[in-house]
Amino acid sequence: MRKGFSLIELLIVVAIILIIAAIAVPNLLRARRSANEASATASMRTIGTGQLMYRSTHGTFTDLAGLAADGVIPGDLGSGTKSGYKFDAQPGDNPAQQFTVTGVPEIPDGATATGTRTFFTDESQVIRFAIGSEANATSTPVGN
Repeated sequence: MRKGFSLIELLIVVAIILIIAAIAVPNLLRARRSANEASATASMRTIGTGQLMYRSTHGTFTDLAGLAADGVIPGDLGSGTKSGYKFDAQPGDNPAQQFTVTGVPEIPDGATATGTRTFFTDESQVIRFAIGSEANATSTPVGN
């Protein structure tokens, strides 16, 4: 009586595992991108709210560093990167009334893309997105 597995049996098991992995990995990467984009929209909302809080105290809007230094947004978000996205916030031409916030994926293309959508918001607090280009004030609102 033989003990153990034959080479053919082991090769079949390895082939089955590889087939399952080939099916699962793209779904895992897609879920990761979706999670990064959900986190990015939440971060955009946090930065926008932080801008309003900062303005109520100081009378003008500021940039990410100013928001983080004042403690109105978390330090990790104040660094400009979070969950595969790069964020930027700037006061507008009239700093007492305008600001812009953008969020772009760190890796926008390929199998390891951290996201496919770019995000934008301003003093209106409407978060907008675009795919394949920079989002701006005329882009589609999130949720539409």
